[in-house]
Amino acid sequence: MASDPNLGFLTKRDTEVKLPRPTRVKNKTPATIQITAEQILREARERQEPEIRPPKQKITDVHELADYRLRKRKEFEDLIRRARWNTGAWVKYAAWEESQGDFARARSVWERVLEVDYRNPTLWLKYAELEMRHRFVNHARNVWDRAVALLPRVDQLWYKYIHMEEMLGDVAGARQIFERWMDWHPDTQGWLSYIKFELRYNEVDRARAIYERFVADHPRPSSFIKYAKFEAKRGEISRARAIYERAVDLLSDDEEAEQLFVAFAEFEEWCKETERARCIYRFSLDHVPKGRAEELYRKYVAFEKQYGDRKGIEDAIVSKRRFQYEEELRKNPFNYDCWFDYIRLEESVGHKDMVREVYERAIANVPPAEEKRYWQRYIYLWINYALYEELDAQDMDRTREVYRECLKLIPHKKFSFAKIWLMAAQFEIRQMNLKGARKILGNAIGMAPKDKIFKKYIEIELQLGNITRCRTLYQKYLEWAPANCYAWCKYAELERSLSETERARALFELAIAQPALDMPELLWKAYIDFEISEGEYERTRQLYERLLDRTKHLKVWISYAKFEASAGGEDEETDGEVLEKNDVHNEERQRKRIERSRGVFERAFDYFRTSAPELKEERAMLLEDWLNTESSFGSLGDVSLVQKKLPRKVKKRRPISSEDGTPSGFEEYIDYIFPDEVAMAPNLKIMEAAYKWKRQKLGADDD
Repeated sequence: MASDPNLGFLTKRDTEVKLPRPTRVKNKTPATIQITAEQILREARERQEPEIRPPKQKITDVHELADYRLRKRKEFEDLIRRARWNTGAWVKYAAWEESQGDFARARSVWERVLEVDYRNPTLWLKYAELEMRHRFVNHARNVWDRAVALLPRVDQLWYKYIHMEEMLGDVAGARQIFERWMDWHPDTQGWLSYIKFELRYNEVDRARAIYERFVADHPRPSSFIKYAKFEAKRGEISRARAIYERAVDLLSDDEEAEQLFVAFAEFEEWCKETERARCIYRFSLDHVPKGRAEELYRKYVAFEKQYGDRKGIEDAIVSKRRFQYEEELRKNPFNYDCWFDYIRLEESVGHKDMVREVYERAIANVPPAEEKRYWQRYIYLWINYALYEELDAQDMDRTREVYRECLKLIPHKKFSFAKIWLMAAQFEIRQMNLKGARKILGNAIGMAPKDKIFKKYIEIELQLGNITRCRTLYQKYLEWAPANCYAWCKYAELERSLSETERARALFELAIAQPALDMPELLWKAYIDFEISEGEYERTRQLYERLLDRTKHLKVWISYAKFEASAGGEDEETDGEVLEKNDVHNEERQRKRIERSRGVFERAFDYFRTSAPELKEERAMLLEDWLNTESSFGSLGDVSLVQKKLPRKVKKRRPISSEDGTPSGFEEYIDYIFPDEVAMAPNLKIMEAAYKWKRQKLGADDD
């Protein structure tokens, strides 16, 4: 068979991978010697056949070598001619020339690629590494000089250049390169590398001079800290302290001043100068803005925990939080939540003067607009202030003064706070000053009447048994809010509790005669329940009729009917012998109640059928309650009377319109079809026939 040209002198059969044929396992019982997975993998790797590679070309004489080099150079030249900006091709070309030992040609390739892209530092690095790899020192220096001249901001070029000179033992040359680099004012790492270089050769004075140039070039706290640590490490305590002091004079207002103060304090702490460290911490807390002093506070607290007493530790913690609150309040003095936290902090410390000072500063920040929503949080500062003076400070005169000033400050003509009035009055009651409490509540009613104030004032007078004052207050309450049904009901309830039935009835009559009420249903229900409790059933019926003249609501009809069904049933005799004697009489009374209740239901049904035919759902609910009521009558009820009027529920669809009036689909709803409407709508019979035909058709399809 002919050999494949891609495989050299081998045939395809020679290159086929022959795998062993799988053996059929007959005995599946576990072997006595178990084989691990690692052993299987190891044996598979050992038995793996070697990778098939194409044969290498063997060059036997100079002519073949020249032909090979000519062919490869032509390939590389064609490649870089097609893609001149492909630096990878250039690098491979130069590496191949290097592998052939033709360094002149390799340099030529590197010079050509640098003409293409001299700003690429990687090319300079590889070029210089070629020269250094083959010990062409002067060539390497030439390359490095050109590189750092063209790209002085690439630190890696300077590092490599200096490293080469240092490896060659040319310390003076390396120092000269460092000086050239420093003329470009590099970043911090460049200066530190120069300093480490001098320290490697024990040139401490040179390193100190470089540090001076470094802090002059980079006047930052971190630079001075490194300089001071350098001196402290060599035992020059006075020099280090002088450096820190110079830095504090220059950079006390710097953004990174916190780091400087912390380092200075830690240095003094390391020198066992705890008082100096404490003074530094306190000085820094006064000069560093509170927003940037987080680490400083933490270090100060840790310092006090280690070297201070209990009072010093607490003062450190409190001062830290106090400065935080002061900074926040300086930005926004109307941040009342921050004031609350600040006050809570001072209360935990327990200095009354400090607490009062913070309270006074807080309440001095009156909301700029006279709108209640801005005052709702602010007013609690006054409340807490008054409670502090009463409960913690035990100063009743100051408490009374706080309430008085607060009530003067609130613009009662625009809005008021019932809580303040009530708290001031309750404080006077606790001080056994009932006259003062009445005066405060009277002023509240006159200046800023509110429901809560009337209710609490009436409750206080009622507990004291002053009925006349309660009546006067209720009259004031109703003059202020004649539409308040709650006040009418409570006033009538008071008169009823005093057995003043006629006064209570007169109050109810006045109440329902008002032109506007906030909850009339509550008032009418209370009046009806009052008459029922008094046993005045005829008056109750008249009330229901008067209520129906005003509204024909479904609940009114149902309540009226249920009243008629149960009216007079409570006063029946409960003794068994008397019931046996009066069975006929009782049955007659029951029939009358049923007839009256049924009459109300029929009136309601006629109203919904004739006057409000669109209220089909209400009519259906009425019939449902009527049916339940007839069922509750037992044998005396007539369920069939209602059942023939019950509607049939039908599911229908109606179109839905969007906001702009365009149809947007359909929705399903439940409609009620009453028996009296069937005769008026003959089309419904056609619809019923259609539904019946459709059901029959669906049933036939299922079969």
